[in-house]
Amino acid sequence: MASTQKLVLGVLNVRYNFHFAGLLLIIFVIASVYLTGGNQCFRGLLTMPNGFVQHCDLFSGRWVYENVSNPLYKWKQCSFMDDDFACEKYGRKDLDYQKWRWQPHDCDLPRFNAIALLKKLRGKKLVFVGDTLNRNQFMSMLCLIESSIPQSSSKLSLVRKGNSIIFKATEYNATIEFYWAPFLVESNCDDMGIHGLQDCIIRIKAIEKHARYWTDADILVFGSFARWLGSKMTLLWGSFGSSDAIYKEVEMRLRVYEMALNTWSNWLENHIKRTKTKLFFMSLSPYHNFGEDWGMDTGGNCYNETEPILNEGHWGSLTDRGTMQIVESAIQKLETRGLKVHYLNITQLSDYRKDAHPSVYKKFWVNLTEEQLANPMSYSDCGHWCLPGVPDVWNTILFSYIMHS
Repeated sequence: MASTQKLVLGVLNVRYNFHFAGLLLIIFVIASVYLTGGNQCFRGLLTMPNGFVQHCDLFSGRWVYENVSNPLYKWKQCSFMDDDFACEKYGRKDLDYQKWRWQPHDCDLPRFNAIALLKKLRGKKLVFVGDTLNRNQFMSMLCLIESSIPQSSSKLSLVRKGNSIIFKATEYNATIEFYWAPFLVESNCDDMGIHGLQDCIIRIKAIEKHARYWTDADILVFGSFARWLGSKMTLLWGSFGSSDAIYKEVEMRLRVYEMALNTWSNWLENHIKRTKTKLFFMSLSPYHNFGEDWGMDTGGNCYNETEPILNEGHWGSLTDRGTMQIVESAIQKLETRGLKVHYLNITQLSDYRKDAHPSVYKKFWVNLTEEQLANPMSYSDCGHWCLPGVPDVWNTILFSYIMHS
């Protein structure tokens, strides 16, 4: 698997006004950042005001319990909170999951600064594109922002329009948007108002219906994994409702995913303004459906889990490396074609957090049966994340890249 992108932060103990040897060292660091290729790390660069730089992998670290500065906000401070992620609102009493802080091994993760981000986004548009995990991250971003700035209903607004949920911070002329495209390419599951999984038909070569809404974005944050983890896919060649359309059920899941990402890549290459738009792709968000992964002899899942997995290097059985490799390969190919996509590999740091899913503490959009109610594990949501929670860390890392890339 391609290694994760590293962000350059902090202190390398080299001053810019140092003698010639120091200058050569700085040149070497910068050269290593921009000239690596093949399977080397994706990299970014930050020069601090004091002239210091440091390599730091924000994705390698451990979770540390800290009940002083965490959580970063309370759910009641977020008027935009989605009922799918409002675990405390729906009865979760154990709140320790909110108090774990991500600690990279070699540096400190910069604290999220809503005002700094909105100033950076002045006159610009940030768009999250993907499925419900991207919506989970989008809602986290809104909560981080709203809880950090003075309350004024006239300054913040949220509008739902078609496949989009659009947040505006009027004072900063900043727009943050979520666009629902669970496969990135077109499908018959593109109605954001339909909850739950259904059998989807995918137009593997069609993306323009969605992508025309992204063209003017200044920052695009993509993600699409959850719907690709099934064993079978139904593909459509032609248009929905056309008499000569061809439907085919296939089992080559990874090959189909690769085809969809090729469609996505080709659109980016032909339409993205390289001097304007920053591109990101969030890695797979793990599920915690099998308690055997963390040593539960009697099975189980995320239900009633109250602590992270502290075994560093843990990798869950449902955390699909194959789909991640397809994305990493597509991003590397784009880079050889002159288009940079920052790959934010939040998979393993999230894989430790079996304790942070909604489980049964959320709004369910269909009536639960008596059999389900008798067995909470049978309907526990072990894929999405409670807010405040893990997606706040994703957004803090994204914030670091936006501010310093």
